[in-house]
Amino acid sequence: MSDTRHPLKADLLLVLATLVAAAGWIFSKESLAGLPPLLFIGTRFLLAGVVLAAFSWTQLRAMSGANWRGALLIGVLFALAMGFWIGGLHHASHLGEGAFISSLGVVLVPLVGRLFFGERPPRVAWVSMPLALAGFACLSLEHGFRFEPGQWFFLAAAMVFAVLINLNGRVVRSVPPLALSTVQVMTVGVLMLPLSALFETWPEAVSMPVLGWLLASALLATTLRFFVQLYGQSLTTPSHAALILMLEPMWTAMVAAWWFGERMSELQLFGCGLIFSALVLSRWRLVIDVLKAVTGR
Repeated sequence: MSDTRHPLKADLLLVLATLVAAAGWIFSKESLAGLPPLLFIGTRFLLAGVVLAAFSWTQLRAMSGANWRGALLIGVLFALAMGFWIGGLHHASHLGEGAFISSLGVVLVPLVGRLFFGERPPRVAWVSMPLALAGFACLSLEHGFRFEPGQWFFLAAAMVFAVLINLNGRVVRSVPPLALSTVQVMTVGVLMLPLSALFETWPEAVSMPVLGWLLASALLATTLRFFVQLYGQSLTTPSHAALILMLEPMWTAMVAAWWFGERMSELQLFGCGLIFSALVLSRWRLVIDVLKAVTGR
């Protein structure tokens, strides 16, 4: 991938990546109508991992033992996060709400860095985290202080993602992005399928519509999304890319409203707004960098 900057092309590719990721929520939810959660997520990521491996084989062969250990550690954490995520999706009654709860992982990164790695969070983190928690509370107040199982699963996934993001920069700095993505994706499949065989009852047959949703999840929402996102990130700065990728929960809520007819109450919309505001605040330094780049100051 080239380091040459192409701002408009990068923006379009990254927006496309967020749209494909949002569509992936729909593909996954439809797949769960005919497949157990662990079987679905394991098959989806194993298929995607095989495709990614075909394109990253040279990079994978060049990785050192230390690279492999770091990548596999990240892969195990990614598998744990995806296990919680698919549990949340399986129990979810509202995909848009789940997308915003899952995005809390970005906001929790400074807190995890403080607790486990001794880092001092930026001052803005002490504003963004309470704001995000208030947003989560608003989503739950809709049910009279009753947290739904799906919300707990999504929150657990967000916490694991926060640990994952902290470790990602420390453990695998020397691993090429495509190779790292391949190991992460493949690890989910390798770990989830045996667990599914142990704890789930596999269907005797899978209908063609469900098979189609599964393939769309693996080839479009996983493989294509990784390619488009990595290519888009190579054409712009990390800060600019991070801001655009925050659009995913917004697209997910919109797509779910269109596909499933989901509607949010005023309180839920307010809660999602608080979480999105917390996302922006948590990346405030990146916002400033992008604004300076745009204005030339």
